Amino acid sequence: MAAASDKSKPYIPLSSGANDGWSSDEEATATCFCGAVQLKFPTQGPGLIDAFICNCADCHKITASMFASNFVVTDTHLTHLRGKENLSTYSQSHTIASGNVMTNSFCKTCGTLMYRTGSGLPGMSVLRLGTVDDFNLVETKLKPRVEQFVKDRVAWVGGKGLEQTEGSYYG
Repeated sequence: MAAASDKSKPYIPLSSGANDGWSSDEEATATCFCGAVQLKFPTQGPGLIDAFICNCADCHKITASMFASNFVVTDTHLTHLRGKENLSTYSQSHTIASGNVMTNSFCKTCGTLMYRTGSGLPGMSVLRLGTVDDFNLVETKLKPRVEQFVKDRVAWVGGKGLEQTEGSYYG
């Protein structure tokens, strides 16, 4: 296992109830927090479409954070390795800026949002970067290219003016 600083090799820290995440040159895994759900996805085209940051109000709420980091893959290249039956869905269009219906697929056990599908994105799924097992991929192949809804971005995102620590500040 490579150190976090060597971005050319996988870095898969203990970050969930599962310890079987992996990556290769062409594909990798994404796992929920408890490990019940695991997906295999492409790390390059044609199955990998794009990666982006979203600051919309919907993403604030659904992530319980101030932005969402996402990547889009074609459904033909997305594989459920385990736990598809452990996903629960919630769909709505009321708060979606485009008016399209977005369906969110969560792990029933731990609540991790694994992906979203939308009527405006047929044949594609929007996965969360935080579920990717190989942390180095988010700085290499899955590094976000676009930031959307910047009008709703909070001023402190990016750490400007905040004290920064290498590890935990609170216990």
